[in-house]
Amino acid sequence: MKYVVLVLLCFFAFAKANSQDVTGTWKTIDDESGEVKSHVQVYKKGDSYYGKVLKVLSKDAPPNPKCIACEGALKDQPIEGMVIMKDLKKKGKMYKDGTIIDPENGKEYDCKIWLNEDNPDLLMVRGYILFLYRTQTWERL
Repeated sequence: MKYVVLVLLCFFAFAKANSQDVTGTWKTIDDESGEVKSHVQVYKKGDSYYGKVLKVLSKDAPPNPKCIACEGALKDQPIEGMVIMKDLKKKGKMYKDGTIIDPENGKEYDCKIWLNEDNPDLLMVRGYILFLYRTQTWERL
């Protein structure tokens, strides 16, 4: 009987570990200073994944910061509540073929994200143009 319980506990622990996905709230961290800059909620809508800024935490940010550098409909819109990641599709362990906007410079990049294989509480977020890219590590909140 003890062995059955042990096997079931291991099974459920393994199932929980494998059920980790990218949805949830993440802390974005500045590459240079290590400062937590914001909280971003990654969520699924239909077959796509999106990321919305919940809170700007950077001490350099003004109260109620706006996307001054953005163009089009996002110009001068509040960063808090802004959907910065759009249309990511799950393909294996990766979520890709979407875009991400950097509210600091207003630029839009192609985007792909994935969970760190060694730690599913770390989200790898890559913005890129052609072969030039930058990858950030976000931490699960």
